Amino acid sequence: MVEQDILIIGSGVAGMAAAQYGARAGRSVTLIEEMAPGGQTMYIDMVENYPGFDKPVSGYDLGIKFQSQAEQFGAKIVYGSVTSLKKEKDVFIATTSGETYQAKAVIIATGAKHRHLGVEGEETYQGKGVSYCGTCDGPFFKKKKILVVGGGDTALTDALYLSKLSDDVVIVHRKDRFRAQDNLVDQVNRNGHIETVMQQTLTKIEGDGNRVTGVILKNLVTGEEYHRDFDAVFIFVGMLPQTALLDAKLLDKSGYVITNEKMETKEKGLYAAGDVRDTVFRQLITAASDGAIAAHCASEYIDEIEGREYR
Repeated sequence: MVEQDILIIGSGVAGMAAAQYGARAGRSVTLIEEMAPGGQTMYIDMVENYPGFDKPVSGYDLGIKFQSQAEQFGAKIVYGSVTSLKKEKDVFIATTSGETYQAKAVIIATGAKHRHLGVEGEETYQGKGVSYCGTCDGPFFKKKKILVVGGGDTALTDALYLSKLSDDVVIVHRKDRFRAQDNLVDQVNRNGHIETVMQQTLTKIEGDGNRVTGVILKNLVTGEEYHRDFDAVFIFVGMLPQTALLDAKLLDKSGYVITNEKMETKEKGLYAAGDVRDTVFRQLITAASDGAIAAHCASEYIDEIEGREYR
């Protein structure tokens, strides 16, 4: 069994920030990641809004920098999939296929995956015109033709944001009315740069091999399919928080982990940070903040259970 003070599950920005701050505070820290350092950051083509970089940086390079910094402070990063997590008295026990880990505090930073449409061309052009984050990638498509897919709060909020960058934004939704809040629907309807296309769905994303050039839309009333030119497709059809390890009592109705401002869950010693928790804004910078706070508060908690006054 591998023993450490703080165990972090997930190596996205939140997990790496937690690893850095936990190790820097003198705690023994192990971070378990199942794919690659940086988590979903690795799939972001270019990041231009992370503080400290005067030029856009690739998500891959940023993930490697996060890993290097965390390891410099003494965090140990291992690769594997955590299959179970339970609490026994004052310690947590996590198991993978090859090892068992014991920790006094655990930080869940497993993130949330964007729900995909599963249409032809979606995976091919991800990062080449297909995006799941308007504030992340919108600035790359200023004055371009933009398609937004979805009918919820996120779809309309990002469409409004994108309309500040382009005069040619189209929202396509499969229903005859949006499911977003009424005030967002009113804003979209009053916005002269946004066209709404209802009761239609996206069936194919087309491109020239390097970038998106257009899409095939299907009218669900008539069954007609037709082509429209677009430079970018932003897809907002839901998120899938990665919370399979956790008890449902720790989650909200959408499946996100409920935390307070200290990133504490309802389970003492268990913290959550980044996209996996119930937060109003999911960005790299907010994930980093979450991770730092979680590590700081986890360290305080460890002092508490060890009976020492926090220094």
